[in-house]
Amino acid sequence: SPEAIDNEVISNGSAKDYLDPPPAPLVDAGELGKWSLYRAVIAEFTATLLLVYVAVATVSLPRAFLYMVAQCVGAICGAALVRAVHGGHHYTLYGGGANELAPGYSRTAGLIAEIAGTFVLVYTVFSATDPKRIARDPHVPVLAPLLIGFAVLMAHLATIPVTGTGINPARSFGAAVVYNGGKAWDDQWIFWVGPFIGAAVAMVYHQYILRNSSIFRSNYDAAV
Repeated sequence: SPEAIDNEVISNGSAKDYLDPPPAPLVDAGELGKWSLYRAVIAEFTATLLLVYVAVATVSLPRAFLYMVAQCVGAICGAALVRAVHGGHHYTLYGGGANELAPGYSRTAGLIAEIAGTFVLVYTVFSATDPKRIARDPHVPVLAPLLIGFAVLMAHLATIPVTGTGINPARSFGAAVVYNGGKAWDDQWIFWVGPFIGAAVAMVYHQYILRNSSIFRSNYDAAV
């Protein structure tokens, strides 16, 4: 019953007043035949960054792969639409919105900027959607969009002067494909490696340091 789930007992005998989503298998062949998977893929066609949920067992590996493909295709179509609306001259004049390292900054600086910006965004998403925090503070789900929006704003203000703000490999890839500039391709690796590292660090910090230390403190307090 829901009451039994809400009062799930953890190993030390104390009550757990929140419920984590059940872990998803790394590979689930059965979901490939489900329409819900392809509806989600269509939704991801216009979605943003999704990198590390497979690592925390929120989605399976095939689903994550299809999501990423859909995001990249969606980004290419979006960039092509912008070019069609603004015309080739203006599109090329303003660099097509493609991410490139700004003059005067090293590739190391660009990489660090992308890592930091993505870390802020992904950590905020994890924190704002954490089942444990939602159980403790019911107002968190209401404020989550605002918190995530502020994280995106902060990341842009900090990284636009350096890289033009990637923090989303699909967005950077789509613009690079349509613009097809040499420098955009030369710097493209920064906008994949940086977000992957930043997202992975945010995931490890939130899931295995903050949450585990919180569990340890709870167990210690209960024992005392």
